Amino acid sequence: MSSVNETLIRDVVSEVLSRLGGAATAPAPAAPAPSSNCGCSTRKVNRADVALRGKFGVFQDANEACAAAQEAFLQLREKGVAARRKIEEIVKALAEKNAEAWGKLEYDETKIGRLDHKIAKLGLIKLVPGVDWLRPDARSGDHGITLEEYTPFGVVGCITPSTHSIPTLSGNIVNIASAGNAMVFNAHPSAAKCAAAAVRAYNEAIYRETGIENIACIIEKPTLDSFNALCKNEFTRLLLVTGGPMVVKAAMQTGKRAICAGPGNPPVFVDDTCCPTRAAKAIISGGAFDNNLLCIGEKEVFVLENTADKLMQKLSENGAVKLNEAQLERLTKAAFTFKEGQGGGCAHASVNRDFIGKDCSVLAQAAGINLPSGTQLLFAETDAKHPFVDEEQMMPFIPIVRVKSVEEGIEESLKAEHGYKHTAIIHSHDVETITAMARALDTTLFVKNGASPCGLGLGGEGYLSFSIATPTGEGITNPRTFTRVRRCVMVDNLRIY
Repeated sequence: MSSVNETLIRDVVSEVLSRLGGAATAPAPAAPAPSSNCGCSTRKVNRADVALRGKFGVFQDANEACAAAQEAFLQLREKGVAARRKIEEIVKALAEKNAEAWGKLEYDETKIGRLDHKIAKLGLIKLVPGVDWLRPDARSGDHGITLEEYTPFGVVGCITPSTHSIPTLSGNIVNIASAGNAMVFNAHPSAAKCAAAAVRAYNEAIYRETGIENIACIIEKPTLDSFNALCKNEFTRLLLVTGGPMVVKAAMQTGKRAICAGPGNPPVFVDDTCCPTRAAKAIISGGAFDNNLLCIGEKEVFVLENTADKLMQKLSENGAVKLNEAQLERLTKAAFTFKEGQGGGCAHASVNRDFIGKDCSVLAQAAGINLPSGTQLLFAETDAKHPFVDEEQMMPFIPIVRVKSVEEGIEESLKAEHGYKHTAIIHSHDVETITAMARALDTTLFVKNGASPCGLGLGGEGYLSFSIATPTGEGITNPRTFTRVRRCVMVDNLRIY
């Protein structure tokens, strides 16, 4: 059985399609009175200066957005945990209710991935953890009692990708607001319109239900300048970056604490103790999901020689299509651009953006092949140095590399992963092999005998987030990620036994 569970994805799509509806558009009540400072050291802003410049969280200027978010943080702080829980409920309900409309909006703007999977990702926001994750820790002893609580930072500056624009910001709102923070988004420019539409709908509903304005702000037309302004603003206390290596590097150089979800190039290792049918189904369902846009998705497969033919047979039997050598060469020339290395060295390959997230039919046309209807994934044999192995290519294509031993398979997997410490997958029933690969790759996600999305609770156990902080080490983000731990100590009292 396929471990991602295409059944799960189909069920989500069916469920959200059965609950069609648009974002709430009821008129908002009159603006609430400004919240009192209550002696808080966190600086307030003049709400009159920002109220007329943003419309339900959508701003033209980053500094104005940050000021509005600061005021929203103070409002949320005053209204307490009940308001956090209400925001969590609103975001999850609206994401599911508007999954089809928003999925189509994002697909039409970005023109990458698969529409059915865009819809499914929004239906899965209900799996993102919220307020209930923030249980305090208490200890008592002979010298009194100590309480540690998870408390908010204030305003979180967020960078979101084009690959999962609305799902990422939706999950971020649940996590960050559940922790008591407000936030400002600087979306990827190629997915900014859909992100702004979702933010506007979320804020409208949150204001109507709680009276809190601008809990999640966004720059309508994001630029490098707006990114820099967001990072430098005095109200921005924390950064959350979900994107490529360049924006991660920029965020980490700002001098502010940054939680960074960076790139990945997840390898798969298949040995001769696994179930080839189960492995093949998992590789297809994970590698084909949203046309392989997921950073956790299967990008290359290393397989023992004595199992390779059987695995490829099972891939073909379960709907994947194999390219021959000539077809692979044509696709490679179309999908990559090559530049000579410095000093006359080897050519360096860069992914052709026109192929990222495109359907198999687009890749097949470049390869010169006609596909059977419904084909989700292409594959071909390559060597370990092929561009499709070395680059995070984000296309519904998987290179298959034969290896002679477990040791070679693990070594090549480690090379292909490039030390990102993001995700790795193994199909094996040998616990020593599984353990050896887990220790060698040391990745944030390590999936055994399943498809990559199982690492996010989709067919496996666990919880969901579309921001997986690998370079900075926080892992799969949750509400605790966006909190400070504060300790309160009562000496020699309050212990009741």
